[in-house]
Amino acid sequence: MSVTTVRLQPEVEESLLAIADKLHRTKSWLINQALREFIQRQEQEQMRWQETLSAMESVAQGRVVSGETVHTWLQSWGSDNELPPPKTGQ
Repeated sequence: MSVTTVRLQPEVEESLLAIADKLHRTKSWLINQALREFIQRQEQEQMRWQETLSAMESVAQGRVVSGETVHTWLQSWGSDNELPPPKTGQ
């Protein structure tokens, strides 16, 4: 494991110490957990952004399903005449 020095504002240091004491964990453990969660959120945000861009491209190219078609499909769920998922261009 590598070592990194971080400068903390006094109030952050105070809160960190209080939480570490309450959880019976080290400051290092808390900082690692916080960074791990932050990195995970950033990666998820990037993934969602790419999915959004992809969806926008699909719409721009006309690969969409009408709301009415989706509504009809959803209403068929659980019935004897359940419809297959709609496809673009229907």
